[in-house]
Amino acid sequence: MMNSSGETDTPVNFDKLRFLVVDDFENFRNSMWQMLRSLGADRIEPVHNGSVAIQRCAYEHFDVILCNYNLGEGKSGQHVLEELRHRKLLRHSSLFLMVTAETSREMVMGAREYHPDAYLTKPINQAMLTKRLGALAERRQALLPITRAMDLEDYPEAIQQCLALLPHQQRHRSWIYKTLAELYVRVGDYGQARRIYDEILGQRALSWARLGKARVLLAQGFHDEAGTALKSLIEDHPDHLEAYDLLAESLKRTGKPGQAQKILQRAADMSPNALLRQRDLAALATRNQDLDTATDAWRRTVNLGNWSVHDHPDHHLALGRSLTDLSEGDPTGEGKEYAEEATRVLKHLERKFPEAPDIGPRTMLVRARIVAARGNLDKARSFLEQARAARPVDTLSADAGLDLAKTMYRIGQNREAEQLLAAMAQRFEGQGDIIEQIENLMDEPVGLQQRLRARTLNREGIQAFEKGELGAAARHFEHALDVVPSHAALNLNLTQIRMKQVESDDPSVVRDHALAQCRRCLDALDNLPPQHRQYRRYQAMRKKLETLND
Repeated sequence: MMNSSGETDTPVNFDKLRFLVVDDFENFRNSMWQMLRSLGADRIEPVHNGSVAIQRCAYEHFDVILCNYNLGEGKSGQHVLEELRHRKLLRHSSLFLMVTAETSREMVMGAREYHPDAYLTKPINQAMLTKRLGALAERRQALLPITRAMDLEDYPEAIQQCLALLPHQQRHRSWIYKTLAELYVRVGDYGQARRIYDEILGQRALSWARLGKARVLLAQGFHDEAGTALKSLIEDHPDHLEAYDLLAESLKRTGKPGQAQKILQRAADMSPNALLRQRDLAALATRNQDLDTATDAWRRTVNLGNWSVHDHPDHHLALGRSLTDLSEGDPTGEGKEYAEEATRVLKHLERKFPEAPDIGPRTMLVRARIVAARGNLDKARSFLEQARAARPVDTLSADAGLDLAKTMYRIGQNREAEQLLAAMAQRFEGQGDIIEQIENLMDEPVGLQQRLRARTLNREGIQAFEKGELGAAARHFEHALDVVPSHAALNLNLTQIRMKQVESDDPSVVRDHALAQCRRCLDALDNLPPQHRQYRRYQAMRKKLETLND
């Protein structure tokens, strides 16, 4: 039978398809069973919750899954789809239909992050089901040569099947082009992928093609061009969440972590139930030392993980660390509340993930900082020694090593902490993110309130310097160094000012006293690793000081 576009329609044989119906209400499961039976289906399996659904998919293949969003206690439909995709239990040739009586923006935005094939809104009648399922099943059948190759991860074959079907499947032409471009990206042929996106965009400004081209540009290193394209896409389609994620990645790669955080925050506000985005936001805010945002995002990440396949002990540990950092410098009030919450988080972590690697030593380090902030240094040292005894320092991950160094700083073992960080800088040389974290900790090994105070004084010092007010600038830097005496940039800033005053014969300074202060500042940086961004500046000032001393 020919359709209006000249293609041959092949009737869908529902009796050859295997169905899984997931709903916590028996009446709905029975209703769906009857309607599917009327379409000719005879292989229908109803289940009552998400965990059972995932278990069944681990052992059996289903061609069509109809899953309610709200499944009562336990996993939601979003959790089911999320886990099936993550564990690759849902074939490309399968259909996943999200069924819901809820149409809130939060639900829809969250569920569509994992790309269900369709939504069915309750109540569902026979006519609706026949129309929607019939169209989806027809598309599935027409594209089987492509999706079966993708299921086998034979991407060159899938590409060939796309090319073979394109002239004969006008109805599904957009889907084939989109899939073909994605396949080219998957095999690393960015040129062919970009050619397809450009061809599509030459006809219509389709959002998937705009996003795809931006992804290719980013992969090819054209970060600014990708960023411009993504900003334009977001302006035209403010709900396009993938564009926000990709733009944040582009901004991070171009050294704009603050802007990246703002973009991720906008996306997280629109779709608050996306665990992975909350995690990325939390990690970025932590990197940006925005502890309030980081803590809120880590808290959301942990809460969303209750039934998620993406739940991980590191999320709980990160929340405990963030709360501990917020508690420092405030032994009463909010600080005490943060410390108590951190303790609860760590206890829950140990109960939930008792077999996680090194979980005991890692929680010990955070506990050491909690009690240190409350003034119990003896107990803090005991926790620290227990953690150190568990594993040799040179085998620690970057994350664990940084945590150990931070704890050493908090209980006054500054020299040991600096030596550890110097060794880590050498060990992880070339890994920019880790080196940046090492530098930040070496520069500001203190609590939140102290960091904020030091940064304010540093900014005031720089402003005074730019105005030519060298004496005022020096005083600001001196006050800041009282808070963070090992801060590389602050020590070098003060050294630079004193040298400038000496060179200009400034009558307000005594030459010998100024040079002595320069030596003290530079001596404070003896353990500065060569990988530190201030190291070359430090070396240059050492040489200049020798010249001034002659």
